[in-house]
Amino acid sequence: MTNPPDEKRASARVPFVLRVDFPDRARWLAATENLSREGLFLQTERPFSMGERVVLALSFPGLLDPVQVSGTVTWVRPASATERPGVGIRADGVDDRRRLDALLSSVTSESPARPVAPAPAEGFRVLIVEDNPHIIEMYSYVLKKLAQGELAGKVPLQVHFAQDGHAALLQLRERRFHLVMTDLYMPVMDGFALVERIREEKSLQGIPVVVISAGGMDAQERAMALGVDMYLRKPVKFVEVLETVKQLLRIH
Repeated sequence: MTNPPDEKRASARVPFVLRVDFPDRARWLAATENLSREGLFLQTERPFSMGERVVLALSFPGLLDPVQVSGTVTWVRPASATERPGVGIRADGVDDRRRLDALLSSVTSESPARPVAPAPAEGFRVLIVEDNPHIIEMYSYVLKKLAQGELAGKVPLQVHFAQDGHAALLQLRERRFHLVMTDLYMPVMDGFALVERIREEKSLQGIPVVVISAGGMDAQERAMALGVDMYLRKPVKFVEVLETVKQLLRIH
């Protein structure tokens, strides 16, 4: 993501225009922490104030024409030893939210999609790789709500668990899974090694992988480079996990 020098004040009515160029899909996903309809997190060194009105000109050179979305700064994250500074911007109007949703859908679908088409009789099988029982309980609750809600009990959804990457890899080699949800920092085999193995093995490389971790930007960039489909940062909201799972399983 780049913030070009031609950022400018447009007028008294439009106090600030922030042009944001994303060179590719990976950078777009790496700069985006909240893919739900609650907002958009952008890394930027420029100082902003809570409640400040901002117009975003989101540009994907050579891919999509610039899309303009107006919003309000809803939170500010200062720079730290592990995280880069940035702001959370919430789209204000219905049309702005629609444009943002359309942009997310367009960019996400530009890269080759990994096929996920389970037979209805088989349903979905999800593997959760996590060693914290409280977090496992939260993810299980999300998937239970998905099975009872959008799937309405008509499509089976099985949830399996592994405490580390090694145990996960054994399960992945034994049966077909449609989604892997994994932490990064675990004993025996960490999430980085697990993702690397999944993307290397021909029989596994098509499985969508979402990483949910407390790691900073270095961890996020490394995970994205290894080929994860989505990265969510702990603490994570219920709706973020739900919408991410729905997107990766193509449940609408």
